[in-house]
Amino acid sequence: MASIEPVSMSDKVPDRIPIEEVYMRMAEELAKRSTCARLQVGSVITTGDLTQVLGIGYNGNARGLPNRCDSTQPGSCGCLHAETNAVIKAGAQLPGKVMFISASPCVMCAKMIINANVRRVYYREAYRDAAGLDVLRQGEVEVVHYNRWRDLWR
Repeated sequence: MASIEPVSMSDKVPDRIPIEEVYMRMAEELAKRSTCARLQVGSVITTGDLTQVLGIGYNGNARGLPNRCDSTQPGSCGCLHAETNAVIKAGAQLPGKVMFISASPCVMCAKMIINANVRRVYYREAYRDAAGLDVLRQGEVEVVHYNRWRDLWR
Protein backbone atom coordinates (compact mmCIF):
# COMPACT_ATOMS: atom_id res chain seq x y z
CA MET A 1 0.00 0.00 0.00
CA ALA A 2 1.19 3.50 -0.78
CA SER A 3 2.20 5.66 2.15
CA ILE A 4 0.08 8.61 3.17
CA GLU A 5 1.60 11.89 2.07
CA PRO A 6 0.69 15.19 3.75
CA VAL A 7 -1.64 17.52 1.90
CA SER A 8 0.25 20.21 0.05
CA MET A 9 -0.47 23.55 1.65
CA SER A 10 0.91 25.76 -1.12
CA ASP A 11 -0.96 28.96 -1.89
CA LYS A 12 -1.36 27.97 -5.53
CA VAL A 13 -4.90 26.93 -6.45
CA PRO A 14 -4.87 23.49 -8.09
CA ASP A 15 -6.14 23.10 -11.66
CA ARG A 16 -8.79 20.67 -10.47
CA ILE A 17 -10.49 19.83 -7.22
CA PRO A 18 -8.17 17.88 -4.86
CA ILE A 19 -9.31 14.35 -4.03
CA GLU A 20 -9.31 15.25 -0.32
CA GLU A 21 -11.87 17.97 -1.06
CA VAL A 22 -14.00 15.47 -3.01
CA TYR A 23 -14.12 13.09 -0.04
CA MET A 24 -14.81 15.93 2.40
CA ARG A 25 -17.73 17.05 0.25
CA MET A 26 -18.99 13.47 0.17
CA ALA A 27 -18.97 13.54 3.98
CA GLU A 28 -20.88 16.83 3.96
CA GLU A 29 -23.46 15.43 1.53
CA LEU A 30 -23.86 12.29 3.65
CA ALA A 31 -24.50 14.52 6.68
CA LYS A 32 -27.65 15.76 4.95
CA ARG A 33 -29.15 12.26 5.40
CA SER A 34 -28.73 12.48 9.16
CA THR A 35 -31.88 12.52 11.26
CA CYS A 36 -30.12 13.98 14.31
CA ALA A 37 -31.86 17.16 15.43
CA ARG A 38 -28.76 18.74 17.01
CA LEU A 39 -25.82 18.13 14.64
CA GLN A 40 -25.79 16.40 11.27
CA VAL A 41 -22.46 14.66 10.61
CA GLY A 42 -21.20 12.60 7.67
CA SER A 43 -18.10 10.43 7.32
CA VAL A 44 -16.11 8.68 4.59
CA ILE A 45 -13.31 6.15 5.11
CA THR A 46 -10.83 5.49 2.30
CA THR A 47 -7.75 3.44 1.68
CA GLY A 48 -4.47 5.10 2.62
CA ASP A 49 -3.72 5.96 -1.00
CA LEU A 50 -7.18 7.59 -1.37
CA THR A 51 -8.16 5.35 -4.31
CA GLN A 52 -11.06 3.42 -2.75
CA VAL A 53 -13.96 4.23 -0.45
CA LEU A 54 -14.21 1.56 2.24
CA GLY A 55 -17.13 2.85 4.26
CA ILE A 56 -19.56 5.74 4.62
CA GLY A 57 -21.78 6.87 7.45
CA TYR A 58 -23.98 9.56 8.90
CA ASN A 59 -25.48 9.92 12.35
CA GLY A 60 -28.94 8.56 13.01
CA ASN A 61 -30.87 5.82 14.73
CA ALA A 62 -30.22 2.11 14.20
CA ARG A 63 -31.65 0.35 11.15
CA GLY A 64 -35.35 -0.41 11.60
CA LEU A 65 -35.85 2.10 14.42
CA PRO A 66 -37.68 5.44 13.99
CA ASN A 67 -35.74 8.02 11.95
CA ARG A 68 -35.53 10.51 14.80
CA CYS A 69 -33.57 11.16 17.97
CA ASP A 70 -34.58 9.30 21.11
CA SER A 71 -34.11 12.48 23.17
CA THR A 72 -33.46 16.18 22.62
CA GLN A 73 -30.92 16.30 25.47
CA PRO A 74 -27.33 16.75 24.13
CA GLY A 75 -25.36 13.56 24.62
CA SER A 76 -28.52 11.47 24.99
CA CYS A 77 -30.05 11.66 21.53
CA GLY A 78 -29.47 7.95 20.96
CA CYS A 79 -28.11 8.39 17.44
CA LEU A 80 -25.22 6.27 16.22
CA HIS A 81 -22.40 8.59 15.23
CA ALA A 82 -21.34 8.95 11.60
CA GLU A 83 -17.88 7.62 12.43
CA THR A 84 -19.38 4.49 14.00
CA ASN A 85 -21.53 3.77 10.97
CA ALA A 86 -18.57 4.22 8.62
CA VAL A 87 -16.25 1.99 10.70
CA ILE A 88 -18.90 -0.75 10.86
CA LYS A 89 -18.87 -0.82 7.05
CA ALA A 90 -15.11 -0.36 6.55
CA GLY A 91 -13.89 -2.75 9.21
CA ALA A 92 -10.73 -2.45 11.25
CA GLN A 93 -8.36 -4.95 9.65
CA LEU A 94 -6.79 -2.82 6.90
CA PRO A 95 -4.14 -0.50 8.38
CA GLY A 96 -3.42 3.07 7.28
CA LYS A 97 -6.95 4.16 6.44
CA VAL A 98 -7.93 7.82 5.99
CA MET A 99 -11.16 9.29 7.37
CA PHE A 100 -13.03 12.42 6.32
CA ILE A 101 -15.56 13.82 8.80
CA SER A 102 -17.74 16.90 8.45
CA ALA A 103 -17.25 17.61 12.21
CA SER A 104 -14.37 16.56 14.47
CA PRO A 105 -15.03 13.41 16.52
CA CYS A 106 -16.11 13.04 20.13
CA VAL A 107 -13.80 11.20 22.54
CA MET A 108 -15.47 7.80 22.14
CA CYS A 109 -15.43 8.00 18.34
CA ALA A 110 -11.78 9.06 18.47
CA LYS A 111 -10.95 5.92 20.45
CA MET A 112 -12.86 3.79 17.96
CA ILE A 113 -11.05 5.49 15.06
CA ILE A 114 -7.69 4.65 16.65
CA ASN A 115 -8.67 0.99 17.08
CA ALA A 116 -9.98 0.86 13.49
CA ASN A 117 -6.45 1.50 12.18
CA VAL A 118 -7.20 4.95 10.78
CA ARG A 119 -3.93 6.87 10.45
CA ARG A 120 -5.18 10.30 9.29
CA VAL A 121 -8.42 12.19 10.02
CA TYR A 122 -9.57 15.21 8.05
CA TYR A 123 -12.37 17.26 9.60
CA ARG A 124 -14.17 20.35 8.33
CA GLU A 125 -15.76 21.91 11.42
CA ALA A 126 -14.76 21.64 15.08
CA TYR A 127 -17.15 19.78 17.37
CA ARG A 128 -18.18 21.66 20.53
CA ASP A 129 -15.70 19.57 22.57
CA ALA A 130 -12.20 19.36 21.07
CA ALA A 131 -11.11 16.54 23.43
CA GLY A 132 -11.60 13.96 20.66
CA LEU A 133 -8.85 15.62 18.62
CA ASP A 134 -6.49 15.36 21.60
CA VAL A 135 -7.30 11.64 21.92
CA LEU A 136 -6.55 11.09 18.22
CA ARG A 137 -3.19 12.80 18.59
CA GLN A 138 -2.38 10.71 21.69
CA GLY A 139 -3.19 7.63 19.59
CA GLU A 140 -0.73 8.85 16.94
CA VAL A 141 -3.44 9.61 14.38
CA GLU A 142 -2.60 12.59 12.19
CA VAL A 143 -5.32 15.26 12.45
CA VAL A 144 -5.97 17.75 9.65
CA HIS A 145 -8.41 20.66 9.93
CA TYR A 146 -9.35 20.67 6.26
CA ASN A 147 -11.05 23.86 5.14
CA ARG A 148 -8.68 25.06 2.42
CA TRP A 149 -10.70 24.64 -0.79
CA ARG A 150 -14.20 24.79 0.66
CA ASP A 151 -15.42 27.68 -1.47
CA LEU A 152 -13.79 26.73 -4.78
CA TRP A 153 -15.32 24.46 -7.45
CA ARG A 154 -18.85 25.16 -6.22
